Amino acid sequence: MTAALPPALDATLADLLGPEGWLTGEAARRAHGEDDSRMSALPAAVALPRDRGQVAAIVRACREHRVPIVARGAGTGTAGGAVPFEGGVVVSFARMDRILEIRPGDRCAVVEPGVLNGDLQQALQPHGLFWPPDPGSYERCTIGGNLACNAGGPRAVKYGATRDNVLGLVAVTGRGEVIRCGGPWTKDATGYDLTHLVIGSEGTLALVVEATLRLVPRPAAQAGVRALYRDASAATAAVSRLMRQPQVPAMLEFLDASAIALLRRNGAEVPEAGAMLLVEADGDHDTLPYALQALADAATGDGMLALDVATDGSARDRLWAARRALSPALRSIAPGKINEDVVVPVSRIPELVSGVEALAAEHALPIVVFGHAGNGNLHVNIMYHPDDAAESARAHAALEQVFALVLSLQGTLSGEHGIGVAKRDWMPRAFDAATLAAMRAVKAALDPDGILNPGKVLPPV
Repeated sequence: MTAALPPALDATLADLLGPEGWLTGEAARRAHGEDDSRMSALPAAVALPRDRGQVAAIVRACREHRVPIVARGAGTGTAGGAVPFEGGVVVSFARMDRILEIRPGDRCAVVEPGVLNGDLQQALQPHGLFWPPDPGSYERCTIGGNLACNAGGPRAVKYGATRDNVLGLVAVTGRGEVIRCGGPWTKDATGYDLTHLVIGSEGTLALVVEATLRLVPRPAAQAGVRALYRDASAATAAVSRLMRQPQVPAMLEFLDASAIALLRRNGAEVPEAGAMLLVEADGDHDTLPYALQALADAATGDGMLALDVATDGSARDRLWAARRALSPALRSIAPGKINEDVVVPVSRIPELVSGVEALAAEHALPIVVFGHAGNGNLHVNIMYHPDDAAESARAHAALEQVFALVLSLQGTLSGEHGIGVAKRDWMPRAFDAATLAAMRAVKAALDPDGILNPGKVLPPV
């Protein structure tokens, strides 16, 4: 049962936001109480502010009554980071969706958090620019959500994740104060770097109300390579070769044998193989052929079965269609999916993949591995039937062993999905006590009453 809001708070926020911006009906609360983790909880109300002044007023009012606040984008997160487990108020930024400025001369754009990633990319096209973060949900996820979990995507191997592509922020802290950090410049040695601290904090430190984004010129030409291998060991050895040579791929994706078999069962035109790499190069028309050849040479080696090159747009689209179809196809294996985006050093990818294969055999479960091999950021998908108690227990036991394996390989728990609640209890194994204490001190400074997204990222003391 969701605790009701104090009547004074309800009246204050209803007056501030009006009937379209203050929702207390069950349907609206339910729609804003879940994300793609398939976890859910009911907030007491949903606030839809129109500007930063309203956001600050919401935070100050909730702080006065010690009511939790959970910031929300489009709900595409998979770690439960936007689920209001402690009730309170969900702040949706759906109405703060303006692109405030596009400044081609400064290679930056100023946006509100509710702007969709895909809409921003469309607006930048006439300027010959793009914003590099490209998560799988880019057409429907918001910039605010990308900032919250430091979203990445296939292009991160060359262009970096969200944190690498933001120049400044305006945000509201848990005190209800508006802070400004960074700005439309690319070099800054002035004070503490609060911009990069807030990015990836999953709404636990401050609510972002404006972001200045670093833009990149759109490449004039692109080409792709699909390489098929005898087994995962041969493919991951090729990943190491690709990342050792000077030409940085624009994308480098790995698919294991289970992923390839799944695609084939779902009608994709993919040859049978033990593993596959999708590699892309970008640049200008003069240099692209040399870059593509360097990547093809590095991909070639022991265990390679075939290599296909796609230079025109339609051929590239066909190469990447299989990769894009993979996540939706997973549910055809089993209704339950534990999707974790773990990270290891690129040189340790072979050990991660072989370790996960061993876990799949040990627990008699399909585990599908694919993802952003150039960053060592692989998605480990444990498939199971939730209504089968024994199978469910094996799946969660396998998950524990996956995390332990990742940490033993000098890896980390998440590269782009964030911690939320899904990985929160593993934080003390990923960080020592002093480091966690420093994180808690930062949290206390910016959110002294602990009202911003409570229970996320950091485990209870």
